[in-house]
Amino acid sequence: MSNFPNGWHIRTLGETCDIFAGYGFPERLQGKPEGDFAFFKVGDISEAWKRNEVYLTKANHYLSYKEAKEIRAKPLPENTTVFAKIGAAIALNRRAILSEPALVDNNVMGLHPATDALDHKFLFHYVCTIKLDELSRATTVPSVRKSDIEKIEIPVPPIKGQHRIVAEIEKQFTRLDAGVAALKRVHANLKRYRAAVLKAACEGKLVPTEAELARAESRTYEPADQLLARILAERRKKWNGKGKYKEPAVPDTSTLPDLPEGWVWATMPQLGELNRGKSKHRPRDDTKLFGGKYPFIQTGEVRKSGGTIREHTQNYSEFGLQQSRLWPAGTLCITIAANIAETGILTYPACFPDSVVGFLLENNPKLVRYVEYFIRTAKEKLSQFAPATAQKNINLEVLQNVAVPLPSTSEQKRIVEEVDRRLSVVEELETVVDANLQRATRLRQAILQKAFSGGLN
Repeated sequence: MSNFPNGWHIRTLGETCDIFAGYGFPERLQGKPEGDFAFFKVGDISEAWKRNEVYLTKANHYLSYKEAKEIRAKPLPENTTVFAKIGAAIALNRRAILSEPALVDNNVMGLHPATDALDHKFLFHYVCTIKLDELSRATTVPSVRKSDIEKIEIPVPPIKGQHRIVAEIEKQFTRLDAGVAALKRVHANLKRYRAAVLKAACEGKLVPTEAELARAESRTYEPADQLLARILAERRKKWNGKGKYKEPAVPDTSTLPDLPEGWVWATMPQLGELNRGKSKHRPRDDTKLFGGKYPFIQTGEVRKSGGTIREHTQNYSEFGLQQSRLWPAGTLCITIAANIAETGILTYPACFPDSVVGFLLENNPKLVRYVEYFIRTAKEKLSQFAPATAQKNINLEVLQNVAVPLPSTSEQKRIVEEVDRRLSVVEELETVVDANLQRATRLRQAILQKAFSGGLN
């Protein structure tokens, strides 16, 4: 006790608290919008935590007195601190306080002061310092037992001291929360700015158009319709595939907006190859497929790439390569399952499954990047083609018919360079914002650690 101020005592949660377990509720009793008792689940605690709300107020589920009595479920007292007792670490380490007597399900545990000598908010803030996932004995899904909670020690100062500590914590948290809210607003504004830059780029509003520059400089230029005709002629000339060359479908422009002077609508198949990845072998997780030297890119890695794929977690073996295809560096990967229309350009040769589409346009990296930027702006519209199933997906035909607003070659270059310049600034600012948000999280824990060591008394 020498490390604590005079009058403080070390107790266990088993000595100072009533510990409650939740109930298993039949499916037929769940989902009611109103009733006598609010009924909270682990997800409700997580959502309140993410919103930075201490108290659980409005529930998504309610039960009547009769229904609660039927299954012998008793509400936990008002001001009970509740938390998940099973689940991933992130769920186990989120807390909330019941604002009124309420029911909780059997994946939730509650702590309520056993006497007036323990303030419920003091208890809540202290429980927020405990990493419950580290108490788990389970090897698969982390979980904690009542016996684990009972043994946790809590420093208990006199009740007036607890009130002062809670008041100081909340004062400092209020200031911290204001700073975090401001950082999140900056983050949201940067996200909107990023979207605005991409939209302006694909509408010919980000840089002067080539037509405007050519007039000002009294020169000629190759407009996009001539560029497209040249690309199609070159592809037709180089055709060495099976059967007769088939002209790619032209876009339906009847409902599309007018483009800037010198631009034209084109489909990706007009510009280059557009094909699904290959992963013929079943089962997909057969160990024979992996362990070699050929990078294997999955949808989640495309989603997290930020537009440029620089890393992966699995490699195909020679056997894996035989049932797949090795796409060259510079290929644009577009996801068509789970995460729809996420994009990333390969920085090295790689294979990917048929849940990813590859767009390959050799010797024109600026146009590939421009198309990648355009797909970002069209992402929400592409998602509308996804069926309302558990795992949304679109097919190759949807992407084949997407109309891309195509500028001239020189304008593509200037657009991409300007977008890159602006987005690099956005990324730098986002890095600073993220670092400060992480710092705020550490500072919150530092405030609590200081409070419960006597530093705020």
